[in-house]
Amino acid sequence: MRYIAPARDAVHPSVFRLAPLADWPEYADWLESADWPSIDQLNTRWPRDASERFVTQTSELLADGLHYEERIAKRGLVATRDANWHDLFNALIWLRYPDLKRALNRQQVTDIELFGPRERSRPQYAQTHFDEAGVVAIIRDPSLLALWDTHDWHGLFWRSRSAWLNGGIEVKVFGHALLEHALTPGKLLVGKTLVVMSRGEASAADAIASCVDAIAHRRLLRDPLELRPLPLSGIPGWHANNEDEAFHLSAACYQPLRSGRAYPAPLHT
Repeated sequence: MRYIAPARDAVHPSVFRLAPLADWPEYADWLESADWPSIDQLNTRWPRDASERFVTQTSELLADGLHYEERIAKRGLVATRDANWHDLFNALIWLRYPDLKRALNRQQVTDIELFGPRERSRPQYAQTHFDEAGVVAIIRDPSLLALWDTHDWHGLFWRSRSAWLNGGIEVKVFGHALLEHALTPGKLLVGKTLVVMSRGEASAADAIASCVDAIAHRRLLRDPLELRPLPLSGIPGWHANNEDEAFHLSAACYQPLRSGRAYPAPLHT
């Protein structure tokens, strides 16, 4: 069933104190105000050297005949609907992760040129899944990957609960649809994840840069099966019920590993 975001005045301010929306405090004025930010306000947050800008999506804009992604690549215009949660969160992702968005856009445009604007290849499905529901997971405790490989969710989220609290694993949400779904408290969130194994003092920014490089060189997002499901609602603080072990034994977001399914090796940084 298609998700319909709540009206702006129906979202309680407490929602923005919960993960993952609590991770965006620099945009609290846009998220929590009674009024929607204007397109001009969104554009004030671009760095001075940015080649893109947000523009209101109108019939006149769409008359240029370009695909959404082509318009970004060729004209630097990110079509954005007014008073729309989905597009507002997309703008936030562009402002926080512009290099990752650009790498993804270039790959999308290349595949549009190869397959046409109406055909959807497996790479295009992978790119869309990551754009909408993407997560980058940085793993500093290698033992966690084996639990994830086998969908041992009880082991990953309950027996290894301390790893989520001490930095053994860290996640950065990239998919703007995930942020939109988080407007509904208690909703079970599942991300489509790229995994980076981190050695030493590598930061989350280093992990993001590794993803940017791999996507730019077409080593990632060539097939949707590259993306690992990650039930974000299992992370401490991401769902009200996950402090109880019973949640990790029966939550609907925890799906068993399909027969024959295997995941690619993670990136390393």
